[in-house]
Amino acid sequence: MGKQKSAPDLTLLAVTIALLVIGLIMVYSASAAWASYRFSDSFFFAKRQLFFGGTGVLLMFVMMRLDYWVWRTYSKILLIVCFALLVIVLIPGVGLVRGGAQSWLGVGAFSIQPSEFMKMAMIIFLAKFLADHQKWIVTIKKGLVPSLGLVLLAFALIMMQPDLGTGAVMVGTCTVMVFTAGARIKHFVALGLIGVFGFVALIASAPYRIQRITSFMDPWSDPLGSGFQIIQSLLAIGPGGLLGMGLGESRQKYFYLPEPQTDFIFAILAEEMGFLGGVTVLLLFAILYWRGIRIALGAPDLFGSFLAIGIITMIAIQVMINIGVVTGLMPVTGITLPLLSYGGSSLTLMLVSIGVLLNISRHAR
Repeated sequence: MGKQKSAPDLTLLAVTIALLVIGLIMVYSASAAWASYRFSDSFFFAKRQLFFGGTGVLLMFVMMRLDYWVWRTYSKILLIVCFALLVIVLIPGVGLVRGGAQSWLGVGAFSIQPSEFMKMAMIIFLAKFLADHQKWIVTIKKGLVPSLGLVLLAFALIMMQPDLGTGAVMVGTCTVMVFTAGARIKHFVALGLIGVFGFVALIASAPYRIQRITSFMDPWSDPLGSGFQIIQSLLAIGPGGLLGMGLGESRQKYFYLPEPQTDFIFAILAEEMGFLGGVTVLLLFAILYWRGIRIALGAPDLFGSFLAIGIITMIAIQVMINIGVVTGLMPVTGITLPLLSYGGSSLTLMLVSIGVLLNISRHAR
């Protein structure tokens, strides 16, 4: 490894802070009415977002100074702990149920989502495996089965909650990592066909998922049921026009669009800040992705390169899925928009992962 540089990627750091600030403003704007009605405090969600964001930023700076090779050393321990948490959260009476999924551990409002930790742990472990055994990745027995077998086991545990969105992000991220490591196209085609059949089976096994697909195809077929969120999201984006209705002037946040501060925060942003505001946020994410790819290409070793690819791919997939859902291009999945949506575990872990990425940039060529 080369000597650590004094400065991280300042562009990546600036874009991250910019998105975080935009997110804090939009969380307050989107949640003020609901927070006033439910908690008699319009700043309820904003204050919590500030706490989690502030904690995340502190941890990001810690990770930025902590040599990323530490994660290589403890990759197996992290993975085992996260697998244990995924099992514990499924125990009746232990795991907390929110939004129909038993995905949380904790007490009351202060809780963690083990599946969020598993995404990062799997990226770290897979980066080490690929760095140590890259020559095996062209084989099925020694390469693909060991690397993707653990991913599918974690996916199965996450689906038992169930949480298809988080599981899909993890599988998609790890698949990209394996592909960039040099896996053969024909193997991916075979795995892709198996994956399609498996995905269809998952949808068919749960009536609510079928409803999400049908509402995606024609939300107006059930405007007050499965198509409600998509319709309300589009009704927010449409009136925004070029410049928007003005910050704080959203109409859909007044109990029309469910939970506007989480999965559908981009719809409120587009309504209030318009097309230009939405494009600005997408450009910031594009810059974030560009800097992440540059860091991956300049990493001094394979572990750093695969780790950077995993982190930036995870962020990119979440952005694409969230924006796709909000604009009606994808079925509803329950994925938050990184750095913008209200959240505890998701926001903190996202900032921690960016901190790791910033540390890799300090070593990059």
